[in-house]
Amino acid sequence: MSSLALINEFLGQPPNASSHGYQIDHILEFCHWFMGALFLGWSAFFVFVLIRFRRGRHPVADHRGVRSGISTHLEFSVVLIEAVLLLGFAIPLWAKRVNQFPPGKEALLVHVIGQQFNWNFHLPGPDGQFGRRDVSLVSNSNPIGLDSNDPAGKDDIVTLGELHVPVERPVIIELSSKDVIHDFFLPDMRIAADAIPGSLIPMWFTPIKTGTYEVICGQLCGLGHYGMKGTLAVDTPADYQAWLKERAELAGGAQSAPPAPSPTPGG
Repeated sequence: MSSLALINEFLGQPPNASSHGYQIDHILEFCHWFMGALFLGWSAFFVFVLIRFRRGRHPVADHRGVRSGISTHLEFSVVLIEAVLLLGFAIPLWAKRVNQFPPGKEALLVHVIGQQFNWNFHLPGPDGQFGRRDVSLVSNSNPIGLDSNDPAGKDDIVTLGELHVPVERPVIIELSSKDVIHDFFLPDMRIAADAIPGSLIPMWFTPIKTGTYEVICGQLCGLGHYGMKGTLAVDTPADYQAWLKERAELAGGAQSAPPAPSPTPGG
């Protein structure tokens, strides 16, 4: 880590764990130092103005005001630097994130559905196919409305608040919401996007470090917003395949289990 990057750590930013995160970190480093320089510069200018134009030195007001062009040049320089940051760094990086998605065959596709106040994760099973979802099937036991009669969904994996992905493999997320606007935020992966009802928002990242990371909601979404958290587990390929097999077997068992008998009246 460079000495310049220490400012990000000082401000509480967690270590980067994604392939693209270093680019975002570099922009943040520059922005933070630039904002610090602006703060010191404008603070010094403010103190200078208080002393230079104090009442004791200028007992009579001057209607012509300041005739120096230094402040104009300073403001123009600040605008120029901000334009370079925006046009030269921020927009190209954002365009790359939006337009250069990894090939679908190489990536793991995950459906993420936000709700007050949880994250639902839907992954295809070993067959690689997603089962059909229907909003009319949504219930407390079936939060995403997965159709149990669809053969493609027999081995689908649905988890609440816990997502597993393999390391060094691109992950494409299709983000949506069941109720209000949420914000799916993975601080360690340097990605965030709003989950909007009625919209499917794509986003992607490639994890480069195994470990367990925090999933949070970055958008005030109700009284329980503070508790809308989850975990992202980045596994080795072998551990991920073992987890995938275990979850698929559990999903298949749940699909094939007979429904519980209805209670008899008066029983």
